[in-house]
Formats: sequence, C-alpha cells, structure tokens
Amino acid sequence: MIKITIIGSGNVAQHLIDAFAKSNAVEIIQVFSRTQKPISPLLDSTKITNDWNTLAEADLYIIAVSDDAIAAVSSQLPFENRLVVHTSGSAPLISLDNKNRKGVFYPLQTFTKGKAVDFKGIPFCLETQFENDYQVLEKVAQSISDNVFAIDSHQRKALHVAAVFVNNFTNHLYQLGNEICQENKVPFDILKPLILETAEKIQTLSPSDAQTGPAKRNDLSTIAAHESFLTNENQSTIYKILTQSILNHGKKL
Repeated sequence: MIKITIIGSGNVAQHLIDAFAKSNAVEIIQVFSRTQKPISPLLDSTKITNDWNTLAEADLYIIAVSDDAIAAVSSQLPFENRLVVHTSGSAPLISLDNKNRKGVFYPLQTFTKGKAVDFKGIPFCLETQFENDYQVLEKVAQSISDNVFAIDSHQRKALHVAAVFVNNFTNHLYQLGNEICQENKVPFDILKPLILETAEKIQTLSPSDAQTGPAKRNDLSTIAAHESFLTNENQSTIYKILTQSILNHGKKL
C-alpha cells in the first residue's frame, strides 16, 4: 500500500482526501494543515499536523496549495530525496524545490466546496523527473481514476488554458445569460435543456461540427438585431467578440 501525505486543506486537498479514503491501494498517513477545521470531518485528528518537523515518512507527498505558494511550501519540507508533487494545472515542474524528486499530480476538473465529484471519470495528468517515480504516481492515480495521462509541463499549460475557455469562460457566459434573463423577467431554467444538449453534443461531435447559431449561418440581420438589443456595454462587447471569432473561424487571414 502506497503511503501518502497531503499538504494543504483547500478544495483539491479535501476532495483528494475523500477519494483516497475509498481506495484500497493507498493510505493517507498524514495531512499538513495550518488549521484543523476544514479537514477535521474527513479524517482522524491524530493524522493532522501543522508542524513541519512532525511530518511522517511517506512514499508520496502531495502539495495541494495555491500556485503562488508551491515554491515556498516545497522549500520548507524538512527532508530530501523524497517524491514531492503538486496538483497545479499551470505551475511547471521546476516550481518545486530541487532537494526532492519532483512530480505533478494534476486532476483536470473543477472543484467546488461541498460538491461531490466522481473521481473515476476525472483525467489525471502526470509528470515526473524519473521513470520509477512515474510508476508510483500512476498507481496512485489509477487507484481513484480510470483516466490517467502522461502530460509534460508545456502540454499541461495548454490544457489549463483550454480548460479556462471551456469551463471558466463558459460559466461566465452562463452568468451573463442569467443576467439577461433576469433583466427581462424570463426564468433562466428555460435555458438549462439547451445547455445540457450543447454539452452532450460534443461527446459525439467535434466542437466545430456542433457549432450552430446566427454567426455560424452568417445571419447578419439577426446578429444586428441582437447587437441592437444589448444595451449593457459588457454584454455587447463580449457578444461582438465571440460573434466575430465564429465568423472568422476557418478563414485564412
């Protein structure tokens, strides 16, 4: 059984603690957290520490903190030549301190406090300095997920940028759509079947083939009517940018 220590107590750390607790292949022997409160419902309090000098020996140390804190946290670890990984989608491998063997254990998913996720379907993007360490990281990932990939730092950064487009930006567009509905006293729930169908289509079609709407049809009169309707400057600007992007898609500039 692979022994794991998790460093951090945020959303990613909490979800990993919960997922590992259900696995027979790994054991969480310790969690480092400045405060016990966020993670105390998830494991025995005797396994929680806030003292670097009391970190127990483990096969794998997972740093699940904000990107800006990775370098500082990894430099404070009071040992050398152990396998230490971070969970960031954008931080490179070199952000970890050189005194330990480095790796990345990146779950490509959006995590929200209190919202359970099924780890079996979550892609894990792995990277290590050494092949033997990759095999360990792969076993850990496969103990909770069916989707495990070897992804280097450049590819992971590309995936993270792409994820911002398909997740964060898309959700912001939901927010704008909700605002338009509220402003015009229309229930946002009416749009939810359309949102689901749009997401389901790309399971079998490419995004390009799934694209519909006035910009795809080059329906300039409808586009003009929409632009005239939108009096909010932010909504209007985003509508014009995205419409132009769809109109230009596939054209040689």
